[in-house]
Amino acid sequence: MTLAPAATDWDALAQSFGVIETLREPTQREKLSKDYYYFSPILQGQLADRVADLIVRPTTEAEVLTAVKVCVDARIPVTVRGAGTGNYGQCIPLAGGVVLDLSKMNAVKRVEPGVAWVEPGAKLAVIDRVTRATGWELRMYPSTYRTATIGGFIGGGSGGIGSITYGQLRDRGNLNAVRVVTCDDYPRVIELRGDAVQKVNHAYGTNGIITELEIPLGPAYPWAELIVVFDDFMTAARFGQALGDADGLIKKLISIHAWPIPSYFASLQPYLPAGKAAALLMVAEPSLELFGELVQEFGGTITYSKSAQEASKGAPLAEFTWNHTTLHARSVDPSLTYLQTLFPYDPELKGVQHFYEHFGDEVIMHLEYLRMAGNTIAAALQIVRYSTPERLAEIIRYHEDNGALIANPHTYLLEDGGMKQVDAVQVNFKAEVDPYGLLNPGKMRGWLEREDALAAEQRP
Repeated sequence: MTLAPAATDWDALAQSFGVIETLREPTQREKLSKDYYYFSPILQGQLADRVADLIVRPTTEAEVLTAVKVCVDARIPVTVRGAGTGNYGQCIPLAGGVVLDLSKMNAVKRVEPGVAWVEPGAKLAVIDRVTRATGWELRMYPSTYRTATIGGFIGGGSGGIGSITYGQLRDRGNLNAVRVVTCDDYPRVIELRGDAVQKVNHAYGTNGIITELEIPLGPAYPWAELIVVFDDFMTAARFGQALGDADGLIKKLISIHAWPIPSYFASLQPYLPAGKAAALLMVAEPSLELFGELVQEFGGTITYSKSAQEASKGAPLAEFTWNHTTLHARSVDPSLTYLQTLFPYDPELKGVQHFYEHFGDEVIMHLEYLRMAGNTIAAALQIVRYSTPERLAEIIRYHEDNGALIANPHTYLLEDGGMKQVDAVQVNFKAEVDPYGLLNPGKMRGWLEREDALAAEQRP
């Protein structure tokens, strides 16, 4: 792993960036070197002391090129940062060096029907506000919608609110193009279009610095927000599956929570009866009448309903879903952690029921429905009552041995989180654009293995 040279004079190096803003103050460096890694008790111990030596804040692509050239010449590691809303230490600098904070590159540059051109630091909520004025909206976003940036979402996210319709970020068509700055002797800008965007999509900024994105949009709907409660979790889960399968009902969020998760949502308590499972939903207003019939079919009770206009004020219901669920749970009990699980296509939800019954209150079921290959799939961000690293590993292993895919949120290694295998395309692209391994070093297992193999070849 590339480390910052021990003899670096950081104050002198800061002067090398010229008019580009730099920060050396320790509190700022600490703040801008961290994300929500502490959701994981494993990552807490591994990442708590990792801090950048210098923060650099470019405002234009030209300044990014200048900043990268300074870092390459000095062989300084560079870790790209958006808003730091990730959970796996994606933007935490393992080797010190420079954190390249792109939050000031935040322009929504152009919007046309069905597509927008944006800078990486643009916040998702701001993009949506601009595009909705033209009748279009973001296809999907994380629960950190109001604070997360589009560059961070593409670099570290995978899906979210909207995935029930549009699938995941890596699905073909969910990212049109990106402009990427290289980290070699003569930094340059490369445009990746079409399937080539997968070279940097969800790569933690390990193989290129995104400076502009062309993102497809979806038609904007007036989204009503609703809570439906059920007497038992499996009925709520089957309701979620049926709603996902109802192609004629337009929806953006299907989030199902076993008790006691609803008890962690302090501001929603009037709408969450004790002991009940809850569905938190976003449904297009034109679909509400027939949506109500589906609720009746499953014996649910609507306890909370806001029109799109009402929902535009205050905290969105989506901020209690996806990984914000974990945030609310940990605000009540900081010892709690979570898993990320993808179940195989199973419209009868036999696997979901098995894991729900097998683990009981130790692994509390929280489902988020998404679309994969045309099918409604149950994914989960279960709340885990953490005890020991060994028990957590057993829980993960049991899931995998019984057909579930765990996107492990307790590792900072790119491949060991979700993909489970080295992406040769991403590793080869890194070799092309980051030959010294300066970008976010230590996060890409494929690159670490490549370095080990090259070192072995050079031994006598």
